[in-house]
Amino acid sequence: MNETKPTAVLQPDIDHRPADHPKARSGRIGVLLLNLGTPDGTDYWSMRRYLKEFLSDERVIELPRWKWWPILNLIILTVRPGRKGKDYQTIWNNERDEGPLKTITRSQAEKLAAALGDPERIEVDFAMRYANPTTDSRIRALLEKGCDRILLLPLYPQYAAPTTATAADQAFRTLMKMRWQPAVRVAPSYHDDPAYIEALATSMRRDLAKLDFTPEVIIATFHGMPQAYLEAGDPYYCHCQKTSRLLRAALGWPEDKWLTTYQSRFGNDPWLQPYTDETVKRLAAEGVKRLALVAPGFSADCLETLEELDGENRHYFEDGGGEKFAYLPALNDSDEGIRAIEAVVRRELSGWL
Repeated sequence: MNETKPTAVLQPDIDHRPADHPKARSGRIGVLLLNLGTPDGTDYWSMRRYLKEFLSDERVIELPRWKWWPILNLIILTVRPGRKGKDYQTIWNNERDEGPLKTITRSQAEKLAAALGDPERIEVDFAMRYANPTTDSRIRALLEKGCDRILLLPLYPQYAAPTTATAADQAFRTLMKMRWQPAVRVAPSYHDDPAYIEALATSMRRDLAKLDFTPEVIIATFHGMPQAYLEAGDPYYCHCQKTSRLLRAALGWPEDKWLTTYQSRFGNDPWLQPYTDETVKRLAAEGVKRLALVAPGFSADCLETLEELDGENRHYFEDGGGEKFAYLPALNDSDEGIRAIEAVVRRELSGWL
């Protein structure tokens, strides 16, 4: 009886390269978490550099350059850095001398790496669209560590051109300068992903249980966007509305006690409405005494949540007659938050792992 011999599997000869052979990548996978950014310090010049990079982005401000450039350089970058620096000082991580967004995103990367549990094959890192660590530096660092396949994960659950798209743009700028590019995937938005919705619901149930009151109303607040961007075809508003609807349903919260609003507007043009601050003031004026805010679109707490929501809007509510106010934290590096990110990463790495 003839026996079938096993077929030999050919492996690339990587152990006997000539001494002068160029360094070659070794087939590892990189996962790069991308977030917005934070200034390098709270002083005037650090804030000015950060704001200039951010507000010079044509994805963020879509006005013609001839119109926007004088406003930015002669007015905004003269006045705004000092004021925003004082705001950042109220939330600054003095121990690490960095903004909380950087602290949290770093921890998310470290915990995701532990959850994936395959350090020999997978390298996890993080980068910021504005300021440091730069997207360019972290992509090159992944290449140095042997990653010839890289998954980019913008940490924006709801897609928007001024966030998701500009993060991808920045990564592609780095690729444009490379002769030998890695294979790259960009994870899509996960605004309606069951793992993300369940993570939000689990986090909210826990945080609501810690309160010494039951909110009369819950506001799901998302970062704002000019109305013109929606009219130009940006899907962000629709993504936010769907996230809010799915989250309310997961919690079983009454529809008439749940509002969806938009915060952090900038300039005089109409932005997505209703506005968060005006809604908070209206509720207080109408006699609502117990209010909770949650910001499902923020993967990590930052200036817009810690200072604007838990600071400014708390004052609006209490000064208007409200008695009990709570800001429910973002998912941050919580267990449920990491599980949601891990679910997206494992799905998007299909075929690579």
